[in-house]
Amino acid sequence: MTTRRHVLALLVSTPFAAACTPSGLPDPVSAWRAPGAGETDARRFCLAHAILAPNPHNRQPWLIDLVGDDELVFRADLERLLPATDPLNRQIVLGCGAFLEVFNLAARSLGRRAEITLWPEGEPDARLDDRPVAHIKLIGEEVEADPLFEHITRRRTNRDPYEARAVDGAMLTEVGEAALRPNPANTLAVYSVQGDTLRDDLRRLAWDAFEAEIKTPAAYQESVDLMRIGARQIAEHRDGLVMDGPMIEFAHAVGLLNHSVLADIEHPLVKQGYEAFRPLALEAPAFMWINSTNNSRTTQVEAGRAYARLNLAATRAGLAMHPWSQALQEYPEMAAMHARAEELMSAPSEARVQMFVRVGYGPQIGPAPRRGLSDHIRT
Repeated sequence: MTTRRHVLALLVSTPFAAACTPSGLPDPVSAWRAPGAGETDARRFCLAHAILAPNPHNRQPWLIDLVGDDELVFRADLERLLPATDPLNRQIVLGCGAFLEVFNLAARSLGRRAEITLWPEGEPDARLDDRPVAHIKLIGEEVEADPLFEHITRRRTNRDPYEARAVDGAMLTEVGEAALRPNPANTLAVYSVQGDTLRDDLRRLAWDAFEAEIKTPAAYQESVDLMRIGARQIAEHRDGLVMDGPMIEFAHAVGLLNHSVLADIEHPLVKQGYEAFRPLALEAPAFMWINSTNNSRTTQVEAGRAYARLNLAATRAGLAMHPWSQALQEYPEMAAMHARAEELMSAPSEARVQMFVRVGYGPQIGPAPRRGLSDHIRT
């Protein structure tokens, strides 16, 4: 018999199982299988990998115009922003940076160089606009492949509980060093902690900020609106945050679970669900974070590129990784947490903490949905 207690994992987003795709709908994870296979245009091969990059709330906010035979213009999709949790669009820009780095890795795998010119029509100010994030030209010169390329299809955002075993500090250092190659302007630094009082303070910060977001109506509702419940919604949207599995399907079918239920933070099922995240924060084996010396749009892009490499290097090392971004968000209700995050993670004055992630040993999980290459290319 199914009870509310048996559906405790409702709010713990899980990867979608391709075998559950409803008949007549696209496979939400097909983009992860042999990306770029059969493509004769090198740009399309690289883009097929780039759309697998990590990005906030799995919005996949990327638009492409192909130009000529070897160029493209890359824009942020202004219809896929996160106005409540990311009002200044910083996290979206980080996702654009991750996209560019995975594109770069794919180009290098072909022996090509991706010549990336950021903000060719100027940097946006407080908000993103329709000006391009980057102009990219593929240069046909021999370059060495980056070993991180081999891990693109294995990379995951792992929100599951991690094992209690410790993470070796030398391994974290190696992962961090891989993230910073290259770092041409020397504006970024990667830090890690796997013990002592700082880790305890960061554990508490992670949970407190998570709870604060849940109790901020607009911020929480934004996540609820992007929750895809069950195989049909996941296949229809192929983005957002997913809730999947037999228990989810049953609860949804009998009315125990829907968006109205999720929106009520006083609902017993919702309380149980978000409480499942408490040990994820308070028992995190290790944390890593990326600091920058300034917060320009260009630096945000570079931080996103570094995060893509960090996640790939962690994958190569056998580590699971999960961004814990709430304390870095820039809406008024999070201001005190944000200040505390920058204090704990040593980002004084103009410096900023750009990414903050939980790290450890987690279970094998499947990939997140992707909309497919054709949804991103305009011309």
